[in-house]
Amino acid sequence: PKEPEATKKEQLSVKKLRVVLFALCSSTEQAAEHFRNPARRIQRWLRRFQALQDDHLAPLSEGKYLSLEAEEKLAEWVLTQREQQLPVNEETLFQKATKIGRSLEGGFKISYEWAVRFMLRHHLSTHTRRAVAHPLPKDAQGNAGAFIEFVQRQIHTQDLPLSMIGAVDELSLFLDAEVLGSEDRKENALQTVGQGEPWCDVVLAVLADGAVLPALVLYRGRLRPPANVPESILLEAKEGGYGDEELMELWAARVWRKHTQCHGSKGMLVLDCHRTHLSEEALAVLSASCTLPAVVPAGCSSQIQPLDVCIKRTVRNFLHKKWKEQAKELADSRCDSEILLQLVLCWLGEALEVIGDSPELVQQSFLVASVLPGPDGTANSPRRNGDMQEELIASLEEQLKLNEELQEFQEPGRAEESDPEMLQRLFEGESETESFYGFEEADLELMEM
Repeated sequence: PKEPEATKKEQLSVKKLRVVLFALCSSTEQAAEHFRNPARRIQRWLRRFQALQDDHLAPLSEGKYLSLEAEEKLAEWVLTQREQQLPVNEETLFQKATKIGRSLEGGFKISYEWAVRFMLRHHLSTHTRRAVAHPLPKDAQGNAGAFIEFVQRQIHTQDLPLSMIGAVDELSLFLDAEVLGSEDRKENALQTVGQGEPWCDVVLAVLADGAVLPALVLYRGRLRPPANVPESILLEAKEGGYGDEELMELWAARVWRKHTQCHGSKGMLVLDCHRTHLSEEALAVLSASCTLPAVVPAGCSSQIQPLDVCIKRTVRNFLHKKWKEQAKELADSRCDSEILLQLVLCWLGEALEVIGDSPELVQQSFLVASVLPGPDGTANSPRRNGDMQEELIASLEEQLKLNEELQEFQEPGRAEESDPEMLQRLFEGESETESFYGFEEADLELMEM
């Protein structure tokens, strides 16, 4: 049958879908810079696509696309890549989908339309502030449930004090020295996603009683003593860098052992299974400290790692924002790796001070991640946890003055709960001229690709 005119009008071109996919994989801001398109326009394209998916599009033809089971495997891969701070983009996503699809009978098809729908259907947008409310892929969901049951049982049977229940995770920073030394686009020199050796690693650790432990910063390179290292940070430098095993061994010895010596009690440490492959030496330190390592299953960190609920993402965005501002000031001046390190240490110290002054935010992160049961001993519903996660992120962003910088599009599905008619008008284009400063729809279409 002939396609309705309205649907034809609302279909996004392949070029627009490519931009939207980039935004879902990274951020609207990065997509705006990369494709030189205003962020508001990209957000509008996503809303239009979401409306089309909800109201008009039939399911993608079976047999030509990845099966639901294959998509679940791909979704798990995306989540695991992000846990390891490895890039998820158009190229890596299509390569992995092709690899998974080779095992399917009858072949399969990949398109930008499929890719955007896949990212939305599995709630894989980096914009989501309600990750704990969305179901994980089936296998990961089962692993997450088993982990939560194990952790809560150990806390109860061992009668662990909140001060001895910790979460540790790394934030790796990647540096493009050539871009840093150039006179243009210095803001792209520092990234939190990359391949190869990181420029430096930041090991963050928090406790279920709301306390923040000192952050360990591991710098890969020779270093003159920096003029100012905040009290909340321990700095280690080594030419040639550190392996994953060394990283955890060093953190366990310098941070966790010192903490446990002050408390003299059994403990538990929630940590990631990918970036913190525990060496015998690190395990020995934890064992000597009577600490049980609770290893988060692959692909589950977004829901059950307390640091992933709010703190790590916000610290990452804060460092991005600070460097972007600084890079503009340094556009015509010299900036080397050591100068940048000094700046990062100051910004990290600033963020840690804010988090340290918000113990209730840290405590709530453990509750939302389901590491701790609710006050009455029962778990919150996923929706309630999602609401709490949104509140935590908004609160920390406000304290770090990130709100103005990070006004992203509203996560699909959330606006409908507050005002379905408003969202419908927005999707159908009735409010477009109000939303875009008096431009007529025809003018807006002329500006688009």
